[in-house]
Amino acid sequence: MPFARTATRRSVLAAAGISAALVLSGCVAGEGSGGAPSATAAAGGGTLNIDFATYNPLSLIIKNKGWLEASLKDQGVTVNWIQSAGSNKANEALRSGAVDVGSTAGSAALLARANGSPIKTIDIYSQPEWSALVAKPSSGIATVADLKGRSVAATKGTDPYFFLLQSLAEAGVSVKDVTVQNLQHADGRTALENGAVDAWAGLDPIMASAEKNGATLFYRNVSFNSYGFLNANESFLKDKPQLAQAVVNAYEKARAWAAANPDETAQILADVAGLDVAIAKTVILERSNFDVDPAPGEAQRKVLAKIGPTFVETGDVSSQDKIDTALETLLDDSLVKRADASAIKDS
Repeated sequence: MPFARTATRRSVLAAAGISAALVLSGCVAGEGSGGAPSATAAAGGGTLNIDFATYNPLSLIIKNKGWLEASLKDQGVTVNWIQSAGSNKANEALRSGAVDVGSTAGSAALLARANGSPIKTIDIYSQPEWSALVAKPSSGIATVADLKGRSVAATKGTDPYFFLLQSLAEAGVSVKDVTVQNLQHADGRTALENGAVDAWAGLDPIMASAEKNGATLFYRNVSFNSYGFLNANESFLKDKPQLAQAVVNAYEKARAWAAANPDETAQILADVAGLDVAIAKTVILERSNFDVDPAPGEAQRKVLAKIGPTFVETGDVSSQDKIDTALETLLDDSLVKRADASAIKDS
């Protein structure tokens, strides 16, 4: 089931009230009285390398508004924005050190951590319905079971890929009975449209655009979509905690702004992704949920615990022990608990 437009608008209004209170108080619910490091506390100069992605609208808002640049300028910090085309690319950038902070799906963060990437999830930026299985109306594919013997495009290491695996398992279809073409998200859409594959494990906003052009989302299941995770390298968290706090503060300001300005948020997405604004509104108003507890915790752990064994079965992770260790060490709510959205300056 998609997020209903009316329910989403109620969530937007509710989030606006919650987040506005957060901005005014400079803290989050449950924060102690010890005080938080300022977003503009001495950060030691240098460069903050941070990603932006069309699947992470809050990142687009922060970049568009120039809030980090304005807040960190006095400390001599340069903000370097690098676009992530998918969770797999964000994980590659994090592992190589090309970015300090990168946005992925929760499933992809777990996979990376289980395979040795030294990352921590420091903020939950959304609970989206951003993945589904897509086909052309003429394909004859109406159910997941119809994929047996067919080819499917999917970007390995991302939520749509794990959505596909979970969907096949639920339908009793072995992944060995399906030919998975490992293509980046946009290339998967192209392959579907030109007939190179029979189906595609899609990702918004590309998926919403394909749907607008006639593609069919033949299987949807919001529970198979993991949360949007904002991740940081452990070395960055250790060496530059003030910068890490500034990033989380900016995300909480963006959450409040998105709640109060859903149409403008859709316009920003449309401009960056090259979408018709009506398609962007579908993504923001119907398939995104920013009204979610930003502190990484038990809700995300439960979702990942269900996905983890699939990684072992498919050989993406060598043992369940690695999954269990990753689950114990991935999530870090300390920065969200000290979040101060009012510390972020307008540009």
